Amino acid sequence: MSDRRILVTSALPYANGHIHIGHLVEYIQTDIWVRFQRLHGNQCVFVCADDTHGTAIMIRARQEGRSEEALIADMRESHIRDFEGFDIEFSNYGSTNSAENRELCGTIWKGLRAANLIVEKDVSQLYDTKAGTFLADRFVKGTCPNPECGAPNQYGDSCDKCGHTHSPADLLDPISTLTGTKPELRSAKHLFVQIESLHAFLEMWTQSGDHLQSEVANYLRGHFLGQPLHDWDVSRPAPYFGFEIPDSPGNYWYVWFDAPIGYMASLAEWCRKNGENFDDWWPHGEKANSRGPEIHHFIGKDITYFHTLFWPAMLSAAKFKLPAKVHIHGFLTVGGEKMSKSKGTYVRARTYLDHLDPAYLRYYYASKLSAKLDDLDLNLEEFVTRVNADLVGKVVNLASRTARFLEEEGLSPRRVFEMAARDVDGASSHQLVSLIPAYAEAADLFRANCEAGAEIARLYEERDYAAVVRRVMLIADAANRFVDAHPPWDKTITAGLRQDFCTIALNFFKQIVVYLSPILPRLAEQTERLLNLPPVSEWRWADLQEPLPVGGVVRKFEHMLQRVDPKKVQAMIAASTETSEAEPAPAPAQAATGYDSADALTAEPLAEVCSIDDFAKVDMRVARVVAAAEVKDSNKLLQLTLSLGGDTRRNVFAGIKGVYKPEDLIGRLVICCANLAPRKMKFGTSEGMVLAAGPGGKDIFILSPDAGAVPGQRVH
Repeated sequence: MSDRRILVTSALPYANGHIHIGHLVEYIQTDIWVRFQRLHGNQCVFVCADDTHGTAIMIRARQEGRSEEALIADMRESHIRDFEGFDIEFSNYGSTNSAENRELCGTIWKGLRAANLIVEKDVSQLYDTKAGTFLADRFVKGTCPNPECGAPNQYGDSCDKCGHTHSPADLLDPISTLTGTKPELRSAKHLFVQIESLHAFLEMWTQSGDHLQSEVANYLRGHFLGQPLHDWDVSRPAPYFGFEIPDSPGNYWYVWFDAPIGYMASLAEWCRKNGENFDDWWPHGEKANSRGPEIHHFIGKDITYFHTLFWPAMLSAAKFKLPAKVHIHGFLTVGGEKMSKSKGTYVRARTYLDHLDPAYLRYYYASKLSAKLDDLDLNLEEFVTRVNADLVGKVVNLASRTARFLEEEGLSPRRVFEMAARDVDGASSHQLVSLIPAYAEAADLFRANCEAGAEIARLYEERDYAAVVRRVMLIADAANRFVDAHPPWDKTITAGLRQDFCTIALNFFKQIVVYLSPILPRLAEQTERLLNLPPVSEWRWADLQEPLPVGGVVRKFEHMLQRVDPKKVQAMIAASTETSEAEPAPAPAQAATGYDSADALTAEPLAEVCSIDDFAKVDMRVARVVAAAEVKDSNKLLQLTLSLGGDTRRNVFAGIKGVYKPEDLIGRLVICCANLAPRKMKFGTSEGMVLAAGPGGKDIFILSPDAGAVPGQRVH
């Protein structure tokens, strides 16, 4: 074990939603790096936690009629199952709602107070009188305040159409997404950290010391550090789910204050469980500047601001050790586009695991990841081709073609990389001459593979996994060429030669698997069983220098990785589309109280009673939107093409423009009136009607069936 000690964190997943394949870019990237460090003999602790506080958690719990604690407990179990399914191996997985986090928040808060960095200000916020809560950015929609835009239905923080950033109070005609009512503007006391007081420190920390990628340091200098830094709002008034601030009753720490402290809290929990001293892993006070352990954060580029300005400012003011590095990655796209629920590319981790081997995604992501901020694109055709060609065709194929010849006899009793031709029993004189280059080539390849270890280790350390994969695949190519040149199935060679050549091939296979073990831990475990190796947890990088034991056991070869079936990939996409379509819209906030407002019923009273025969005349069917487009010269209409199954289509004009984007509807299941008499309109003929609820205007809510429904089914 080396003296190098490393603490590693991944960003905390929010406890308001499930893990999806976009999240997994970061967790797989981090897990690979941690496994590499341990393989190198370094002491490496990997912690994470659920991010559990905030208005969104409070509102969802209210909608579901249960406590916030019950909600986050269920989501925690779901997150842990998903991480385990993808072989993400945390040393500890905590929660920001823990006692450890409350205590550490208090410690850092006292440090900020002692440094005179906390000030109180009045803040004007939108307040939903019906829900009884102040509204966070994403719980308000209205018209973009940019006079050059004016796009409707925009959130309270930014405009999707023009990119304008604003506060919820700036929106024109704001509406609460919780209750559909117009919120009031109210004033409340908020606590702020005067981060500008630490400007000089942040300039020094971000621009020197190799803490950040150069493009990140340049971004911070150009966008933030070239001007005074704004005070950071770190509190929210009640009601709010979180920790109440001890010296400010009625105010709670904002989720972005206690979330990064959750790294420390998860570490504290690990220390308590393992008899370790927290200060030895995250030094404080006089020890904060000691050499000590390295702290490495892995995050996505969307939370750069918090982790490179606020977080080091908090740690510095409270006299805690600062991160050695913050590693920042890009986003995931699928087929060159953002993940889409309507297209089925917004794939949950669990949906992926229901259809495909996690090793495929770990390998594909690794083949794309580098230390740059570039987005990673998941091209599904390339995904199938690359996994099948590399993992199955090159790596596993090397073992499957040779191991079966050694199941009874085991590895060669000779030191195959030290042999002279005269040591080959039973070889003819012609074979003696021809085999001298073969054994020499094998020895040269083994030695070259060992020497490649230094370069591959450097690439792992620098997080350039794409280069790691390329380098290891070159080794696999050379190994397979050797087997092709000296095939063990050649009936003209002796049993001794066959045993030697298969032993050589399995030595190459072992080297490749050790190099790839941080990426493919399950393949490493399968190789451990096949070749009777020590447990993977005991493997070390230096193992590459040692050939397999002379005469060692080779167990019966069992399938390691199956080829990716494109049909399973398509089934996963279909399942993701169904899951997305079937997710019901959140219930109104008051649903948990057992009382629903009568406002909608008053505005549109019940119709006269109809007979069952009258109702039966209306033929309502499940349909899929296969095309959607805006109608030119119309302020309200979208033109939809609906599939009722088979070749049956309906052209429908729906008055939902400005509420739904055409691209968000494609692939969605809807309910349509399929036997409505065709109606000629200015823009064409409408052959049906899509069912929706709401009074109209911006309050239109398309109805969709639950999972399992298919186009053509009648609604009874």
